[in-house]
Amino acid sequence: QIHEPVRDVRAIPEGHSGFTYWIELDGRRAVLRLPPPNVRIAGPADIPRQARLMAALHAQGVPVPAILSASSEPVVAARPFMLMEAVDGKRIEETLAAGIAPIQCVRSAIEVLRRLQAVPIAQTGIGDEAAMPLTGELARWAWLMERAPEELTGRAPRLRARLAERMPAEQAPVMMHGDYHFGNMLFRDGRVVAVLDWEIAQIGQPVLDPACLAVVARAQGGDDAHPGRVGGWDVLIEDVRDLAGSGDAFPWALALTYYKYAAIFGYNLMLHRRGKRPDPSYEQRTDTILRFIDEGIALLG
Repeated sequence: QIHEPVRDVRAIPEGHSGFTYWIELDGRRAVLRLPPPNVRIAGPADIPRQARLMAALHAQGVPVPAILSASSEPVVAARPFMLMEAVDGKRIEETLAAGIAPIQCVRSAIEVLRRLQAVPIAQTGIGDEAAMPLTGELARWAWLMERAPEELTGRAPRLRARLAERMPAEQAPVMMHGDYHFGNMLFRDGRVVAVLDWEIAQIGQPVLDPACLAVVARAQGGDDAHPGRVGGWDVLIEDVRDLAGSGDAFPWALALTYYKYAAIFGYNLMLHRRGKRPDPSYEQRTDTILRFIDEGIALLG
């Protein structure tokens, strides 16, 4: 597909979302992404769709790795694939360790998010797909929550009911990443140079990606003494809201995002315990699942 020698292949250990490998070519490095073996090519496993939308967004100037090659045919280990450029950038942990101010990373992430949301839907690579309404968004994560371990999700129906009762008005739909947080970004000098992992991207509501950024950053850092802070940094959740211009719908979006990640963690924990997708890291997230559900209830309480 790329008509040049492959010198080495190594698995990338970070992350839990897919089969990703460093590919050493002549004089450059690339990244290979495959779906899991023996799965239906749909949803998060739809690698050809990810390649299509990433190529479209890269062409629109969004900092997304360029797609070097892709195929919907089962040509690599009997699976479709995409091969993308390896971007020269650092993860958030290295960026902050180098002395970059967290608010600088937040501002850059919001600026990139504005560029993403400004892309005309017809130019996203998935412009033929229907926009996901908030009712559909809630139903999507409720489906996962219902399959998570029951001992962790007893209060989830209460949160779901409050989300359904207090749903804000719909806004004009935009391109959204769906998992927009610092762990899915690469930085250079505090500036976002690549947004990665487009598995659950869709056309949807603009308030959801800023809420994702706030919730996941806070959860990753943690600061019980300052519960409003993002990741224990000198950045408040309100800063993310104001920079993103998210307005009155933001508390509801935060609550939905807590529900969403509790559902994802719980569902993946179920898959791990049943041996369908072993990943012991999810056993360490039981307290997070409980806490996220309680956080969401408190926001709407």
